[in-house]
Amino acid sequence: MNVEGERSRSLWMETPAPQLPRLARDAEIDVLVIGAGIAGLTTAYQLMQRGRAVMVVDRGHFGRGMTARTTAHLTFATDDFYRELIRAHGKDGARAWHASQAAAVDLFERIAQQEAIDCDFKRVPGVFMAADDKDVGYLRLELEAAHEAGVEGAAWQKAGEVPGMARDGVLFPRQARFHPLQFLNGLILALRRRGALLFQDCEIVELEERSGAVVASTADGRVIRARQAVVATNAPFVRSPVHARQAPYRSYVIAAPVPRGTCADVLLWDTLEPAYHYVRLQPGRAHDLLIVGGEDHKSGAHDDGELRIRKLETWARARWPAMGRLTHAWSGQVYEPADYVGFIGRSPQHGEVYLVSGDSGQGLTTGGAAALILADLMNDADNPWARLYAPSRPMHRGLGEYLKENLGAAKHWLDAAGAGDAPDTDHIPPGDGALVKIGGKPVAAYRDEAGELFLRSAICTHAGCTVRWNDFEGCWDCPCHGSQFAPDGQVLAGPAVRPLEAHTAEPARKPHDRSTGRGVRL
Repeated sequence: MNVEGERSRSLWMETPAPQLPRLARDAEIDVLVIGAGIAGLTTAYQLMQRGRAVMVVDRGHFGRGMTARTTAHLTFATDDFYRELIRAHGKDGARAWHASQAAAVDLFERIAQQEAIDCDFKRVPGVFMAADDKDVGYLRLELEAAHEAGVEGAAWQKAGEVPGMARDGVLFPRQARFHPLQFLNGLILALRRRGALLFQDCEIVELEERSGAVVASTADGRVIRARQAVVATNAPFVRSPVHARQAPYRSYVIAAPVPRGTCADVLLWDTLEPAYHYVRLQPGRAHDLLIVGGEDHKSGAHDDGELRIRKLETWARARWPAMGRLTHAWSGQVYEPADYVGFIGRSPQHGEVYLVSGDSGQGLTTGGAAALILADLMNDADNPWARLYAPSRPMHRGLGEYLKENLGAAKHWLDAAGAGDAPDTDHIPPGDGALVKIGGKPVAAYRDEAGELFLRSAICTHAGCTVRWNDFEGCWDCPCHGSQFAPDGQVLAGPAVRPLEAHTAEPARKPHDRSTGRGVRL
């Protein structure tokens, strides 16, 4: 079970997931890759190119984690601004970031060509436009910073030269877009042809190093021994300082048909803070699809997904009036590292465990960069970008910013002493969830469509924060480190590995719902 179990369905999820076997017995392998999204599968592919024997496991279907909830911009421009990258990491660091992200786009193009993967890969321009007149001057400085970071061909773009572009901005040539799940399905076939072992529905709940091996334990009691392991699970489920250096955010996406020729085939994003917009086109048979994302917020801080979808639609229709009715609306979660650069490399607490996290909204290209970096590090080769991305690096940006993020998260430890979202479970309608106070403790209460009530502790099993109900996705979100849980408390996404605990105290009322007569499941 993974985030495929959330309510919304992305455009990409129309592509069927490959059906792979489950792990039936204990196993031993050279390299174990945990997580079958863009980072895990591309890393597995690169390792096999180096002659390594690889096993890939995922808690659900392959490719149905956050990779299925992206908009699939393949870009080495950054919405965090090259100016900020230079401030945080110097010009050399910004050049390294640009080189690694550009190399990731090249890698995806090369794999698609070599493996003959039909995934609509195409090089397209990217345009970073001003959301407000006051931002135009800042983007002129951003153009200078992009040149300092080594971005070739970056140039000034006048308003109106690209449909939907209301103000001036910066043009980045040779960006790209593709269909992420068609790409992953092709990559899975390539891995199988090369002898990779692939197992779905394999939930890793513990990872430790002993007797010269990395030992992974599954939820159903299997044991996998490996020489090395890669944790490519969006947020690492192993103990790591990374959790205190990045913050989880929800982002929202819509898709709608547009007549061919009415929208430019470009990547477009703006400077609006904090809920900036990002736009691209996906080619179709009868028409194209316009994909618009944005309206980001800190995970668990708001429960207004439907409103944010409406805001995206209003914004898009004002710029592309030929847009048809929405066909898809979904959300995904990204991790924003405090110094704008993801975490790729050896886990600080381990010897032969490697991490990928901190996508900063560019999870696909960061995943490709991870494949290139880890393939070198895990084979004792030098990599020019490894130091920049190292999970153990000092945070040059300064402690203040990420401390502010995590002070906001720490507030949720105190929420347990506050009031619930509903006065009692009688006020929770079918298909809805809410926090209630029972016996002085926060309880995550959910009533299914049949009226049956599920009661779970509202305390996240990762670090003890209080989860919040996400009505748009029908799940429980942890605002501290981004864990997500199904309505019945099962883990959908880490870093948590254990489900929400069953609530054992008696509810402060009769043990049957008065409106439905249904029982209460503890």
